[in-house]
Amino acid sequence: MEDVYPVNTKKTDRRRNKLPSRLGTALRALSYRNYRLFFTGQLISLIGTWMQMVAQSWLVYRLTGSSLLLGTVGFASQFPIFLLAFVGGAVADRYNRHRIVIATQAASMILAFILAFLTLTGAVRVWHIIVLAALLGIVNAFDMPARQALIAMLVDKKDLINAIALNSSTFNGARVLGPSVAGILIAGIGEGWCFFANAVSYIAVIGGLLMMRVDAGERTSRGSMGLGHLLEGFDYARRMRSIRALLLMLALVSMVGMPYTVLMPIFADDILGGGARGLGILMGATGLGALIGSVTLALRSGTRGLGKLVAYASGGFGASLILFSISRSFWISALCLVPVGFSLMVHMASTNTLIQTMVPDRLRGRVMALHVMMFMGMAPFGSFCAGAFAGTVGAPITVASGAILCLLGAGTFLSRLNRLRLAG
Repeated sequence: MEDVYPVNTKKTDRRRNKLPSRLGTALRALSYRNYRLFFTGQLISLIGTWMQMVAQSWLVYRLTGSSLLLGTVGFASQFPIFLLAFVGGAVADRYNRHRIVIATQAASMILAFILAFLTLTGAVRVWHIIVLAALLGIVNAFDMPARQALIAMLVDKKDLINAIALNSSTFNGARVLGPSVAGILIAGIGEGWCFFANAVSYIAVIGGLLMMRVDAGERTSRGSMGLGHLLEGFDYARRMRSIRALLLMLALVSMVGMPYTVLMPIFADDILGGGARGLGILMGATGLGALIGSVTLALRSGTRGLGKLVAYASGGFGASLILFSISRSFWISALCLVPVGFSLMVHMASTNTLIQTMVPDRLRGRVMALHVMMFMGMAPFGSFCAGAFAGTVGAPITVASGAILCLLGAGTFLSRLNRLRLAG
């Protein structure tokens, strides 16, 4: 019996040490000072961003009651990204990405203050919201490619998947808290204070960016930024079959699946009877699922198996969205949105990681601009069509139709995975 005790002690020690080891793996990108500053600022700022997104949708719906105008605002905020993201990516490859992100975050803060002022003074009109949404879309067309490319400059390549996953966790952690707070504030004191809180939150991310010490990195050209420079990244993505397939799958999910978020005020109020607080809970449920997905990815230490994960996550997103579209119970609907958020986040972050690990740094801004164009740039077409379609056949059928197309796309992607060399 004496030999039993040492063996059990060792097993207990291994179990005791397992959690710190896994936690260290999940948070390893935070060992880099620049990334810690970036991560902390983003976490605070993104809570405000999600508050504004929910409040803006509710404000449009309160002022108009129109699904078409909900889709129009979504179109206005994202269509400039489709038009200009590739230019933004080229700018990120030629100029200092760090300074670009500081400038774009400052511009976003100014636009949020303007929207807060108009709303709090009672002067806001739908056309104000549309114009400001379009201006923010222009800013994001330059911000998003530069910010995506900047992440790769803050950590070593071996920790890139962890940095992307942790960045997604800030986005989705804020997605849990932001909508919930927005729902309470909207019901209590109105949408304007959500916009004001978002504007103030940008101070955190701008402060973190200013404290960073970032090497300018490699640049591709010293001359003028001509058409050839712009198209070099597009040509690279076209020739790389694996990148092309990942981008097309992302575009499909963005165009036909993502518009469910635009129609969420209709589900929250007309279909499920939850009002503004219900909208916050539903959006928060999606964020909770996405947060779980980002933490799951953060525990990974390599890219092996991410190709299959993209296919399975796309299929899971479509299947969960179908269940959400047919539910007429508020809490069942909220429960369905947890796997919706989980699947969408895993699909998006896995695609991002695979592309980032394949592309050379000199083309990173332009190729990541294509990633932004496919994810954010295709969404306005889907949002506008979904708004118009929902006005004819209803929001549930609109969402279910897009979800079925996501399932079909996931099946096609999975069937071609071995030829893409992403199945390993």
